[in-house]
Amino acid sequence: MILSAAENTSPRKLLLVDDDVTFCMVLAQALCKRNFAVSVANNVDEAKHVIAQILPDYAVIDLKMPGPSGLALVAYLKQRAPDARIVVLTGYASIATAVEAVKLGATHYLAKPADADEIVAAFEHRPGAGDAAIAAKPMSVERLEWEHLQKVLADCDGNISAAARTLGMYRRTLQRKLQKRTAPGRGT
Repeated sequence: MILSAAENTSPRKLLLVDDDVTFCMVLAQALCKRNFAVSVANNVDEAKHVIAQILPDYAVIDLKMPGPSGLALVAYLKQRAPDARIVVLTGYASIATAVEAVKLGATHYLAKPADADEIVAAFEHRPGAGDAAIAAKPMSVERLEWEHLQKVLADCDGNISAAARTLGMYRRTLQRKLQKRTAPGRGT
């Protein structure tokens, strides 16, 4: 699916890849308003098909999807479009995956939830910039706990029992924490 840009100037071609269909629709509409012609894919295979037809100048790629990870797509896209500006999004933020994404050619790496303005600003990020902004407000304890739970759960391939054992807590306790909200800042 391709959404066209809102402005009269020549739109910038952008590939948006995320397995969350609703998130893709909302973000695609917001990016269209910022003069991007957005092509949407919901997994790596769909994205490769889009890349074969329309070589994007920009890409927003989710890290964790069913099948191959977004990191594989970063490398694939960089081989075909070395100048493409790529932002990797993830709900499972970690230093190791951020470093790997940048090594493979990503322009920047953002933790979800990220809005369209943050993503557009990330396209302009220059690696090694000494003037990079430092967050004035550190993450809340709740957000840190949420991210840690998500990371451990991802490391256990979504197995709640294995994640609970790794975390040293009861399975039901972990389930309650995970059901409390689907992601911080999303209001659910």
